[in-house]
This record gives sequence, C-alpha cells and structure tokens, in this order.
Amino acid sequence: MYRKIIPVLWLLSLGAQSRELKFPKGFKLGVATASYQIEGGWKADGKGPSVWDALTHDHPELIADHQTGDVACDSYHLWKDDITNLKNMKVDHYRFSLSWPRILPSGFSNVINPEGVKYYNNLIDGLIANKIEPMVTLFHWDLPQNLQNLGGWTNPLIADYFADFAKVAFKLFGDRVKYWITINEPASICVDVYEYDIGAPAFVRSPGIGTYLCGKTILLAHAKAFRLYDSEFRAAQKGKVGITIDSTWGEPKTNRSQDVEAAEREMQFGLGWWAHPIFSPQGDYPEVMKTVIAQNSKSENFSESRLPRLSPDEVKLIQGTFDFFGLNHYHTWLISDKKFPVGTSPSFIKDKGTEVSANPDWKPSPKIVPWGFRKLLNWVKKEYNNPLVIVTENGYGDAGGLDDKARVLFLKDFMEALLLAVLDDGCNVNGYTVWSIMDNMEWRSGYTVKFGLFDVNFTDPRRPRTPKTSAQFYQTVIKTRTLPEK
Repeated sequence: MYRKIIPVLWLLSLGAQSRELKFPKGFKLGVATASYQIEGGWKADGKGPSVWDALTHDHPELIADHQTGDVACDSYHLWKDDITNLKNMKVDHYRFSLSWPRILPSGFSNVINPEGVKYYNNLIDGLIANKIEPMVTLFHWDLPQNLQNLGGWTNPLIADYFADFAKVAFKLFGDRVKYWITINEPASICVDVYEYDIGAPAFVRSPGIGTYLCGKTILLAHAKAFRLYDSEFRAAQKGKVGITIDSTWGEPKTNRSQDVEAAEREMQFGLGWWAHPIFSPQGDYPEVMKTVIAQNSKSENFSESRLPRLSPDEVKLIQGTFDFFGLNHYHTWLISDKKFPVGTSPSFIKDKGTEVSANPDWKPSPKIVPWGFRKLLNWVKKEYNNPLVIVTENGYGDAGGLDDKARVLFLKDFMEALLLAVLDDGCNVNGYTVWSIMDNMEWRSGYTVKFGLFDVNFTDPRRPRTPKTSAQFYQTVIKTRTLPEK
C-alpha cells in the first residue's frame, strides 16, 4: 500500500501558496552546466581525450541516439553567446566545470595546455565583467582517459593526481574564482559506473567492491584538494570550497517500522556515505553502512569488509573539509524494505536492502514532488547541524519544446519548497541553481532528454540558443526576487 498520509504541515505549506514569498537578501540565483555536456571542441587546441570521448566514440551503441559530445553546444567557440544569455537572465552566478583533459591533456600536471587555460580565462573574465559570479566545479565526470587506463577512481593514486589538478586550477584562476566545488555527485561516478554500468567508462562493473573502492578515493581526493586550498591559497584568495552531493528524498512506502528504517537506510547509503565523513561531528562512514556491509561481507566469505576502512588519519583528513554543502536534487521516491538471500553475490543494492518506487497519485506528478525537497533540506539541517547549503542543481527533463509549462511548474514548486524550508524551518540555504541554462549532451541519454531554459538547435552548425517559457519565468523571479503567487 502506498503511504497516503503526509503530515498536515507539509500539505498546508505546499498545497497552495497563500502568501508572497521573497528570497532573503543576499540569496543567489543561478544556472549550471558541465564541460563535456556543452563545450564541444573535444580535441581542439591540444585537449586530451576523456572517458566520455572514448565511450561515445568506441561504443556509440551505448548512447541513446548514438551521438557524442564532440560539438555539443559548441560553447568552446560560443562562450560569448552564453555570457550574453546569462547577462540577459541577470543571474547571480554561473556554475560550470573545468575539463581536466583540456587543461592537463595527459591528466598529469607536468604539461599544462595554454589554449585550455586561455579558454577558461576568457570565460571567467567575461562573467566577472558582466557581474556574474563564476562557480567552478573541478571535476564533473570527464576523467582523462590516460588516468582511466591506470584504473580510474578505483586507483587510490588518482586522489593525488586530482589534488595536483586542483593546485593548477587554484593557481591559474583562484585570484578571480571565489566558489569552488571539488567533485560533482560522487555516487554518479562510483555507483553508476561500477554498480550499474550506466556512466563512463563502460564495462568495468564491480558491484559492491569497485563501487566502494571508488568512493574512498573520491573522499580522499576531495579532502586533499580542500586541505591544499586551506594551506596554500585561502589566505590570499579568500575563496570557499565545497563538494556537491546528489540526493533523492526517500519516503517510507508504509508506516511499518521495516519501511521507515529502510527509508533512513536509503538516505544514509545515498547521501550519508559522502556527507557523514565530511560534515558530521563523528566523521567516518555512517554506522549503518559499516555494520551492514561488514555483516554481508562475512556471509559472503570475505576476510574483511568490502567497505574499505578509513584509518584514523584519513577520518581526520576528510572531516570538516567544507565551507558549504553543495546539494543536487531531482526526485523523491517511495522506499520499502527488501531482503536478499544470504551469501549471494556482493552488491551495493543488496547492502542497501531497499526497493525504490514512485506513487503515480502524487500531484502535480510523480516527477514533481516538492515536499520531498523540503524534507531533504530539513534532513540535512538535522543530520549535519544546519551547514550552509547551496543548491547546485535542480531541474526538469522533458522531450523539448519552447513552451515548457511543466518545467515552469517544477521550478515554481521547488523554489517554493526551498523558501518554506528557509523562511519557516530555518534551513541554512543561500543559493539555488537551475540545471541547466541550455539543452545539452545528457550523458548516455545523448540529446534525447532536454533540461535547458534555452533550446539549442543541434542540427544547425551555428547552434542557436532560443529562450523557452521557463527562461522568461526564471528571469522574472531573478529580477523581482519574488515567487509569483499561485
């Protein structure tokens, strides 16, 4: 049975907006992109290949429309057009990522590509000249293929190579960039690749083993980059460094204790895996992860837990490495408990012990569940002592079209949920970022799914950008700092 009863407070707050909601003073509204998804120029001016270049070229059958990011939105050449659109939108910040292989073609810091540096200098300077804050992500999934050949994120040395890359970026751009995100969506890197084989690279599945090896390397990479900034750059550059973690909201499918516990387990394995070592006063992985994975590993005849241990020094290295909590959110799911046979093959899915579904009766739709967003923000507040949160992605995917009313509804409802979390619940959030400014290459979905406020004509070599209804809506919200009443 679906859980039909939502607490009255949530229904009253999100059923119908009865008061004017204004964004607090200093709250920043922006948009986001990622390098592989928009830049194109995949081998232009000395850029090296990434894992996504290799995947789309070698295995086009794994991409929904058999397309690549070779040109994408061609932002490598059309960055001035992008800045014009951002300026017209009057966004406070623009979140974009650096292409690691565009700056360091081999993945190593001994050779820096001057043309790649020039591209990002032009973009950063152009944004600042138009009073737009650059918010820079160091890694948004396009690992240099040369480093993947060494084992990718399951190789612990990648953490050191990432710190080297971060040092180059801080040196080159840190005089102007004041908001840094180390790594985008660790779960998408580790779980999607090693558990599900739906990311890049392909064909390296290692359920329940490689998944966790990757996770430890990611946590150490983030921590090393943060500590590096602290020790060598913070005093002069005075910037802020955080990590972006993606999270759904897990709502118990029923009121049974098994499902309530499963929903909490879903949150700890999904969000807590990454956030607990960084943001909690205890540090280390969540206790439920350590306990369950150790028990499952023993039943599978492993000599020790498949979850690689964090030493006391590593716990200390990772703990507290944040100036803000970057949060990506798109979906809410119903969670129920699921038992797996003892001794079966290891997997993250079995370790979680949950089953995910959607309620088709949710209004306005199962894809638009704003009360889950508000609950997620409150969970972060309670779990991690109300850290400063910047929502670094939130958006709606559809099949395209300029009159995107569903996206407008999504943005309106989710921004309302956010404001109620801030104004009524005391959640410490000071930024919201729409994914994405324009339609782009959505990874293995290719160009079949659209998330943009601007339509991009991918059949036209000029790649013209056309504002959608959602762009006009968001522009009005930014200008008035107010949500329109329903």
